[in-house]
Amino acid sequence: MKWIIICLWCLLPIAMYVHIISGQIEVSFASFYQAVFHFDANDTMQVLVREFRIPRLLMAMMAGAGLSLSGMLMQTLFKNPLAGPYVLGINSGASLLMAISLMTGIQFFQSNFGLIGTAFIGAFGAGILMMSVAQRLRSQLSLLLVGLMFGSFTSAFVSIIESLAGADSLKSFTMWSMGSLQQVEFGQLGAIVLIFCVALVFAFLLVKPLNLLVIGEKPAQLLGLSIKKTRRSVLLLTALIAGLITAFCGPIAFVGMAIPNLTRLLFQTTNHRHLILGNLLIGAIFLLFMDAFIQVLEAFISLPLNAITSIVGAPFVVFLLIRKLK
Repeated sequence: MKWIIICLWCLLPIAMYVHIISGQIEVSFASFYQAVFHFDANDTMQVLVREFRIPRLLMAMMAGAGLSLSGMLMQTLFKNPLAGPYVLGINSGASLLMAISLMTGIQFFQSNFGLIGTAFIGAFGAGILMMSVAQRLRSQLSLLLVGLMFGSFTSAFVSIIESLAGADSLKSFTMWSMGSLQQVEFGQLGAIVLIFCVALVFAFLLVKPLNLLVIGEKPAQLLGLSIKKTRRSVLLLTALIAGLITAFCGPIAFVGMAIPNLTRLLFQTTNHRHLILGNLLIGAIFLLFMDAFIQVLEAFISLPLNAITSIVGAPFVVFLLIRKLK
C-alpha cells in the first residue's frame, strides 16, 4: 500500500503537467510560473494561463477528488459498492434545483454562494430520500434501480422547465448540464478552494465513525457510535462536496461510483484513512487525464466531460454488476 501511495503522489504532478500542455495553445512552464507568482495583466499568455488554464486545472483536481470522496462516503453509508452521487440520484437532485435556479432569472441564485446553496439543498434532499428508501429495501440492486428511476423522474421535470424557459437561460443550463471544467473564473476559485478544504478536514475527522460502520450498525452502536449523527454528518458532507462540484462543473457521471471501487481493489483495505487519501489522488489523476484528452481533441471536436466519463465509467459499472450478481 505504501508503494501505491508513493506512485500516486508521483503520478499526480505528471498528470498536472500533461493537463497544462494539452491545450491548443502551447504554454511554457516559465509562462505558467510567471502567471502564478508574477502576474502581468499586459502579457496575453499570462492572462490565458491565469484566467483559463489555472481554474481548469484546479477544478479538474477538485472535481475528480471530490466526486470520488463523496462516492466512497455513500458506498460506506449505504453498504453498497454501486452507490454514488450520480447513480443514487444525488446529482439529479442538485440538477433539478439548478435547473429551476438557472431558468428562473432570480438574481440570488446567480451568485457564487447562491449556486452552491442551491446545489447543496438539492443534493441533500435527494440524499435524505435515498436514505429513507435504503432502510426499506434489502436488495442492493433494488436501491440502484430506485436511484435510476429517481434520476428519470427529475429529468422529466427538468424537461418541462426547459420547455418553458427562454432561449438564453435554456442555453446556459444546457451548457452546464453537459459537464465542463471551463465554467469557473479565477475570482471564484478562492471560495471554492476554501469550501473544498473545509470538507476535506471534516472527511478526515469522520475516519473513525466510517471504520466502525464497516463492521455493521449494531456492533458500531455497542462500541459507542451514534448512528443517526454519523448518517447526518456523512449526508451533509456528501451533499456539500457533490453540490459544490455540480454547481460549477455540472453533473459528471460515474466518477463517484467507479473510482472508490477501483481504490478498494488497489488498496485492499477498509481503513478509511487510506481510502480517503487514495480516492483523492486517483480521482484527481483520473479527471486530469480525461480533461487533457478532451483538450487534445478540441481542435477537431468539442466533447462534453460528462460523455467521456460515461464512456469510461459505464463499462466499469457493468463489470461491477456482473461481479455482484455472480
